Amino acid sequence: MPLFPKNPQRLTPYANFRFKVKWDNTYVLGVSKVSGLTRSTQVIQHREGGDPAPIHLAPGQTNYGPLTLERGVSYDVTFEQWANKVFDWKNSGSADGQNTSLKDFRKDIIIEVYNEAGMKVIAYNVYRCWVSEFSGMSDLDGLGNALVVESITLQNEGWERDDTVTDQPEPSFTLPASNPLQ
Repeated sequence: MPLFPKNPQRLTPYANFRFKVKWDNTYVLGVSKVSGLTRSTQVIQHREGGDPAPIHLAPGQTNYGPLTLERGVSYDVTFEQWANKVFDWKNSGSADGQNTSLKDFRKDIIIEVYNEAGMKVIAYNVYRCWVSEFSGMSDLDGLGNALVVESITLQNEGWERDDTVTDQPEPSFTLPASNPLQ
């Protein structure tokens, strides 16, 4: 079976720079980097007393690795607003002590991958994310040649591939287009 059933002429995997991130049914603007999705399962070692056999190994609890999103600093405060749900410095010394919003600090996010034709080809749903780390600004360097970047690190309780996104035939076109005046 070919790697791409509807597009057997395709020989290469999808590029890693065509993606979008979405939460609260809105695409998050300017995200330039997303760390990989990871999960690991602990190993339980088991051996019965007096059994000369080697140690038996069984799967234990599964942990999902944190996810980091980066983007260039702008006037959009979306990252900071979400991070402030977990801890808000401005309110940390307030009389009522309300510096955390446990009601709505978790969000489900969607990571979408697109092919060269701009068609969505893969999507992942990441569940119950919350911001464990917020970097409002990267290092500044007077001799540097880079953008100022902000980032958030998201803890999550699992992810899965969205199986409603399926392989679709890729379009074909001819350039230059036919002359409409003929």
